Amino acid sequence: MKVSGGWLTHVGTQSLCAAMEGAGFRALFVGGCVRNALLGEPVADVDLATDATPKNVTNIAEQAGFKVIPTGFDHGTVTVIAAGKPHEVTTFRRDVETDGRRAVVAFSTNIAEDAARRDFTMNALYADRNGTVRDPLNGLPDLQARHVRFVGDPETRIREDYLRILRFFRFHACYGNAAEGLDPEALAACAAFSAGLETISKERIGAEMRKLLSAPDPAPALASMAAAGVLAQILPGADPRTLAALVYLEGATSNRALRRLAVLGGEDPATALRLSRSEARDLAQLRDAIGSMHSPAALGWQLGANLGADAILARAATLGTLPPQDWQAQVARGAAATFPVSATDLMPALQGEALGTRIKALEAQWLASNLTLSRDDLLKGA
Repeated sequence: MKVSGGWLTHVGTQSLCAAMEGAGFRALFVGGCVRNALLGEPVADVDLATDATPKNVTNIAEQAGFKVIPTGFDHGTVTVIAAGKPHEVTTFRRDVETDGRRAVVAFSTNIAEDAARRDFTMNALYADRNGTVRDPLNGLPDLQARHVRFVGDPETRIREDYLRILRFFRFHACYGNAAEGLDPEALAACAAFSAGLETISKERIGAEMRKLLSAPDPAPALASMAAAGVLAQILPGADPRTLAALVYLEGATSNRALRRLAVLGGEDPATALRLSRSEARDLAQLRDAIGSMHSPAALGWQLGANLGADAILARAATLGTLPPQDWQAQVARGAAATFPVSATDLMPALQGEALGTRIKALEAQWLASNLTLSRDDLLKGA
């Protein structure tokens, strides 16, 4: 079996592989690029595995005229920029010691040892520079069936890195067979070791949850996370039951993680998932908007086009209704609108706190009118 695509035939990619092979080393594509190519999914990042040490990779790449960045040199990884394209090149490795958060590794020259330390069988697939697939762990049948299965014993894999619990649900949401459901042995191991997520930084958990919530349909995976006790471990109080309705209402719109997080709920997600200040602000506004009665146009003016649309969809999903007719055009109308009254219209009669209070009151009237009251209408009796 072979993989193909522009990512494989890129001149820099082929030149790098040729340089490494010319020096007597192996250069094999691994992980996401092979997996996605076989599934017909877009390939974003190109990773290479090799029996060359990082020092050897660096020397070979620099002699070939490529730029080398020691992104994880001590752990076996360098990034090689060849013809403008970045390639993460990692030496074959085997685990020496793990503690659930990080691993001590030793370099290897054995592809089977390298494959054995990977998380899922669908990620333990390799390909040479001609595209011929190498499958040391027989993971190809799992990939073809879209069956997300841990390499070897699930409990062992999870104890090596507890973040793999979240990766399991994320990979099922992105690549799994929804009709088949989740691997039962893996699901049981995730439930049994969910407390280990307490040892993982909130930054890593937040990054993984963003990816999961951005999947085409994360609702089944989130439901399984809740049933297994994993969701409560990382986001207490979250409830995924509204998520399926939101995904349905979204249709062909973009998969916006924050919109989905808004209906998921939970206690203090900004802290639990280490959201940025802007994310935390937007999430708070969305959650307030879900409970408001403002029109689509009013939400467009208050929140902008993107966040206003998120609010309409999230509110409809929460209420179990359809969005109002013509809601997209109304949100766009509101986002383009300008409040017709300025502070100077009320000065000098009003100043300071009184001026601010009156402006707010007029804004409320304007919003209640669905942005139809004119400047003259609003200033009557002002």
